[in-house]
Amino acid sequence: AAVAFKNAKQYDQAREACLREAEAHENNKAYLFIVPDSIIPLTVALQEMQRLPEAVQLIEKASMMYLENGTPDTAAIALERAGKLIENVSPEKAVQLYQQAASVFENEERLRQALEMLGKASRLLVRGRRLDEAALSLQKEKSIYKEIENYPTCYKKTIAQVLVHLHRNDYVAAERCVRESYSIPGFNGSEDCAALEQLLEGYDQQDQDQVSEVCNLPLFKYMDNDYAKLGLTLVVPGGGIKKKSPNAAQDKARGPAAVGSHAEEEEDEYSGGLC
Repeated sequence: AAVAFKNAKQYDQAREACLREAEAHENNKAYLFIVPDSIIPLTVALQEMQRLPEAVQLIEKASMMYLENGTPDTAAIALERAGKLIENVSPEKAVQLYQQAASVFENEERLRQALEMLGKASRLLVRGRRLDEAALSLQKEKSIYKEIENYPTCYKKTIAQVLVHLHRNDYVAAERCVRESYSIPGFNGSEDCAALEQLLEGYDQQDQDQVSEVCNLPLFKYMDNDYAKLGLTLVVPGGGIKKKSPNAAQDKARGPAAVGSHAEEEEDEYSGGLC
């Protein structure tokens, strides 16, 4: 009956039929085995009715039953599905669901799936400017990547961490993050490390030009979109936004001799006085 109602787009009736089916399975002592499977199709009807919070609530209930039934993988997949469902409506709730799914996967030692969930949570936190929480989430990701010896990704997470800390106006935390990363094999001397040192130097010296130049490197621009935006919008406190003149950029390309020549030209231009 539920399927027939759903196919006929009579979603209220489909919802009622699904609930009665779940109740019947529960009365038949199939509480932990069949009820969650009866609940999941119900969420499709609720989606069509634009009743997403109710759908998510039922999926959470089903995931708890899956855990009690000893099928944690199914529980985690259900939580991920709920996160996707509610992401555009309530990012805060989606973060919570992704973190719950990550915990389940981590407990089952399925670390790659846990990292995928944590990555989604971190990006949503950055997007919502919940930067304190984002910093903690990224640290969790980085620790797991280090555990599975995926060191290049650790470098990328360090860049994301530094950008988050600088947007929090916490230079000390950003510097500590880089310093601690020296213990990661291969980080010291890597392209990522050199770029971060330049970034921190520019930020510390309130040199907006240097900061912008580093953040426009492909290393930063081709990160996940949410982190790339952090780089492109990073402003040094008190540094303002300065742009190099075209002549300065050309001088840099031509070398020191050209710089001297250009300086002499400017001096000659005003040698007769401003008047």
